[in-house]
Amino acid sequence: MADFREKLFSEFPPISTEEWMAKITADLKGAPFEKKLVWKTSEGFEVNPFYRLEDIEGMKTISSLPGEFPYIRGTKKDNDWKIRQNIDVADFGAANEKALVLLQKGVTSLGFHLPGNEVTPENIATLLKGIFPECVELNFKTCNLKAETLIGILGNYLKDTGADLEQCFGSVNYNPFKKPLVKGQTADNWVEQAGAVLRASDALPRYKVLAVDACLLSDAGAYIAQELGYSLAWGNEIIGRLSEAGFTAESVAEKIKFNFGIGANYFMEIAKFRTARWLWAEIVAAYHSETTCLSACKMNIHAQTSWWNQTIYDAHVNLLRTQTETMSAAIAGVDSISVAPFDETYRTPDEFSERIARNQQLLLKEECHFDKVVDPSAGSYYIEVLTHSLADVAWKLFLETEDKGGFYALTKAGEVQNAVKASSTARKKAVATRREILLGTNQYPNFTETAATKIANHSESCCNCEKEAVLPTLDFSRGASEFEALRLTTEKSGKTPKVFMLTIGNLAMRLARSQFSSNFFACAGYKIIDNLGFDTVEAGVETAVKAGAEVVVLCSSDDEYADLAVPAYNALAGRAEFVVAGAPACSDELKAQGITHFVNVRSNVLETLKAFNAKLGIE
Repeated sequence: MADFREKLFSEFPPISTEEWMAKITADLKGAPFEKKLVWKTSEGFEVNPFYRLEDIEGMKTISSLPGEFPYIRGTKKDNDWKIRQNIDVADFGAANEKALVLLQKGVTSLGFHLPGNEVTPENIATLLKGIFPECVELNFKTCNLKAETLIGILGNYLKDTGADLEQCFGSVNYNPFKKPLVKGQTADNWVEQAGAVLRASDALPRYKVLAVDACLLSDAGAYIAQELGYSLAWGNEIIGRLSEAGFTAESVAEKIKFNFGIGANYFMEIAKFRTARWLWAEIVAAYHSETTCLSACKMNIHAQTSWWNQTIYDAHVNLLRTQTETMSAAIAGVDSISVAPFDETYRTPDEFSERIARNQQLLLKEECHFDKVVDPSAGSYYIEVLTHSLADVAWKLFLETEDKGGFYALTKAGEVQNAVKASSTARKKAVATRREILLGTNQYPNFTETAATKIANHSESCCNCEKEAVLPTLDFSRGASEFEALRLTTEKSGKTPKVFMLTIGNLAMRLARSQFSSNFFACAGYKIIDNLGFDTVEAGVETAVKAGAEVVVLCSSDDEYADLAVPAYNALAGRAEFVVAGAPACSDELKAQGITHFVNVRSNVLETLKAFNAKLGIE
């Protein structure tokens, strides 16, 4: 057979960027391209609606290979990642039994969260009984003050059991900046503590013991550029200060694990991990001479699904959120992933929710084969541009942090905490106005769902080291928290306000506005009474009153509101709150007649519903 090769789509003539722009401009019919199609990101840069080969020519991201410095495309030549499941340890024997079962169900990485006051040789021996540390990644998280002790106990245990220490791998999560970020306390002696932890870790050569918990920033609502820029400064602070204390930069870098969150912005998250590896490699390389091995420049990344995006209401939607988040991390080539069970926002996860969370990763490996392709996003014009754009803004924040004295100086001044809080506040405002959607919470809620009875309080305890906060702390309330508090207030009040849709006039407009208004008021847990339509506003009003409606929403077209709104308002005569769905041109005239309530796409849903709760006596 002849060796016949033909370039795909060769029968189609090439189209230039100018021709694409001419076609787009024509289709916009005079509307400005920049306002209609250019996306203004929260990360500080703009994203165009299309990219071409010419947009990525000369980029560093397209010239390297997987496993090669600066590791944009991954630190290894495969895309295998560890599937981690975390265990909150209350009973060490029970935790051991659970761990052994998990290892038979596809888990390749275990995360143990230990009470600090129970870190003893006996308990660690009980916890790890029957587990082969050379075959599974073991990760431990406990009170910072117990980290050094835990490392010593773990090292002794592995030696006593005859384990090959060069084959044992995992981490002990010592976070030097947990105190200012989470506890609101200074940590002026962190270098001394971190040095002690680092020296103790000589007994565990393949264990990471210094944590950059960027996930704290993500879970507190930080933007991606903040998570990147601050985490790079965080890691650089650890290397710089410990180098001054006598450690080599290489020995410190090799002991750092980055724990990132994974947000909902699918493509941006893929770019985030690629960017993180790239910039970190450049930072670590700057400490090294040309003769030093560059393996220390490899960023070790654990990724965990977002806390900020999770919801209590319509909690099964959390499965969809965590699935796309996990896909982002897997495509980006991280080292390990943990998926939060869908019910962790309101109770201790049960066996079913943990199994589903575990299987979300197994599906990506066993059925979707995500582990078979290294950096599948490489060469995508869009993702390559995102990677470079994120690198620019993250690097700028990194340099600004360094210029102000470094990461700890900024946390001690409260600047990091306040900057992240400002971002969270802005994002929550976007949720309140539905510019950022959380399905089931601020859009398309389940009208009949209740949640108050399913919420079980569960809290974590560490050890007796709590002190009064003197610094600002990160706020870990979720994006949905305020909507959930509003709806729970309605539930707990014992009242279920009825909202009646008075639909009349133009069929398409009344149906569209009825659906919009139903979703709007259901976000507060109100009962919705929808209708097919009425011939007169008087008939609609009387039906609403007989139904016991506390709120009546007039749903029609803008043109018809001029004739229908005032008669409907007068017919209601104060027997219920009257609302007009939309923002008609005659709004000022309607307000002059006493109509004050309007709901539309520009409304702040949260504040509007809080005001209705107050009017209806729901507290």
